[in-house]
Amino acid sequence: MTRALKTCLKDIASLDEHAVEKAKERTRDLIMPAFALGRLHEISWQMAGIKRGIVGELRDKVIMVGAGDHGVAEEGVSLYPQEVTRQMVSGFIRGVAAINVIARHVGARVLVADFGVKGDPDPLWLSAPDRFRNKKVAPGTGNIVQGPAMTRAQAEEAIIRGIEVFEEERIRGMDIIATGDMGIANTTASAAVICSLTGLPPEEIAGKGTGLDERRLKDKVTLISRALAVNRPDSTDPLDVLATVGGFEIGGICGWILGGAAGGLPVIVDGFISTAGAMLAVALEPKVKGYLFAGHLSEEKGHRKALEHMGLKPILDLQMRLGEGTGAALAMPLIEAGVKILTQMATFEEAGVSRGSG
Repeated sequence: MTRALKTCLKDIASLDEHAVEKAKERTRDLIMPAFALGRLHEISWQMAGIKRGIVGELRDKVIMVGAGDHGVAEEGVSLYPQEVTRQMVSGFIRGVAAINVIARHVGARVLVADFGVKGDPDPLWLSAPDRFRNKKVAPGTGNIVQGPAMTRAQAEEAIIRGIEVFEEERIRGMDIIATGDMGIANTTASAAVICSLTGLPPEEIAGKGTGLDERRLKDKVTLISRALAVNRPDSTDPLDVLATVGGFEIGGICGWILGGAAGGLPVIVDGFISTAGAMLAVALEPKVKGYLFAGHLSEEKGHRKALEHMGLKPILDLQMRLGEGTGAALAMPLIEAGVKILTQMATFEEAGVSRGSG
């Protein structure tokens, strides 16, 4: 493991339990029945632990969409051709995709990072340094049905470049970050990663991705089983899992999450692909879990089990399966609401309201 990655992992601290207790104490004094707003309170306590004190608001919200291509696409595991990855990256940069609409709605900015898209960066991408980072490790992974996705050195490089994106973007200001993804066939690689880390079989994890029918889903499950048999990823070694069956954008997302945790920021994890990256991050350093919020529950079959493996509860369940960071972005206002309830709502003493009995 390189010094850069070791340093990042070493910088990840446990949550501040004293700050958590202070937040709980204030919650007990708010003018309402005890803990009447349910999970919003839990969110505010976790935020206090992450921020090492009670915070008032979240001004700077950043969503990083990691992009990369996958060699396994040649096996027909997606309804869309591989060039859609490039086309959608251009759409993100132009501000016309779903994540752009939702990000504007919640007051967040979108940053796209190319960790492994086929071909050279488009001139449009390079003309938008406020929205794009060129962090390409290689132009797409190998076909995991035939061999490893990448070398171990490339796997670590993808993670380090995700950390670099965080460090570079941090200069512009950050209060909370979220993950997003783009990569044709990346649900196949993500399923393989999740199977490797959970020990669950592909038929329990693999889903329909872009909308496969039952026959093609069955073929996808078979291909993931073959990929696992060919590559034999070591479940105790996150770098080996990423190298053998992962994706460059999955590694980049992992790095983005590690950077956020090391920087003391809350991280909202999006759907299936982002969760694969989060699982790798937690496997590298278990303290990362304390910084994570699961933005939503994806319709992708294995997402619930992947979240359960990490002990995370999704904030939203809107039957979404788009990726891009859309579910994570939609969870941002709810996390901010939890923070504001804790800081802006009056206590019984402040409001002059009588407490209930019992």
